[in-house]
Amino acid sequence: MKKILSFSLFFGVLLAVLGMPAPASADHSWGGYHWARAANPFTLKLGDNITAAWDSYLVTARTKWNLSTVLSTAIVSGLANPKNCRATLGRVEVCNSKYGKNGWLGIASIWISGTHITQGAAKFNDTYFNTPTYNKPAWRNLVVCQEIAHTFGLDHQDENFYNANLGTCMDYTNDPDGGKGGASTTDPSNEYPNAHDYDILETIYEHLDSITTVGQTTSSRNLGNEIGNLRSDWGRGIRQDRQGRDNVFVRDFGRGNKVLTHVFWVE
Repeated sequence: MKKILSFSLFFGVLLAVLGMPAPASADHSWGGYHWARAANPFTLKLGDNITAAWDSYLVTARTKWNLSTVLSTAIVSGLANPKNCRATLGRVEVCNSKYGKNGWLGIASIWISGTHITQGAAKFNDTYFNTPTYNKPAWRNLVVCQEIAHTFGLDHQDENFYNANLGTCMDYTNDPDGGKGGASTTDPSNEYPNAHDYDILETIYEHLDSITTVGQTTSSRNLGNEIGNLRSDWGRGIRQDRQGRDNVFVRDFGRGNKVLTHVFWVE
């Protein structure tokens, strides 16, 4: 055991010294949270509250994630005002707007009861996406793909902006299309899911439930059904990224009911 621990410590130090990326997380589920359902595959509705500038990116993300064997997504008419992106029970509302110079590109929120997701919301901040830095297809593909995936219960594979891309939208990067311009001249694009993402979805959804939280179209009236655009709106920070910034927040309403928000900060 001591030899194994010593080797692990040595390996970690070696990676740090050489500047190499650490291996991807073997399990990047978001706390085990998942949609309750009685059968696989199940279909999750994505409410389209976005402008035409975003439509093709949402379609691409849906197409890529629908390669999963356990879930599919369907784009449907949105039920939210994009400014507040009010959640709807049983589905995910997807929104974009000029949410302000508050430091984030995208946020994803899930409302949970116990370990079950009951509703979700994903927001894209046009205040930054209208600038030359981020108004690029690769950045839009990355953020849409990632924020939608958080509402499935997926977490990141890596949170270092400055190492080589892992080839998944669940990896932070400063060069989403890969190749020249980032940490490596030969690394892959981070715009879409990779095989490991699909594997983790199968792990998250390998068991079935006796109830379902998928498919209702009831306007949510529970506590905190609108997630604001400022840090103070998201509750308590419970995790930090590699840059030392809180990137997961929780608001606890008691009796097992919470809303968790994942923040994609501007690099």
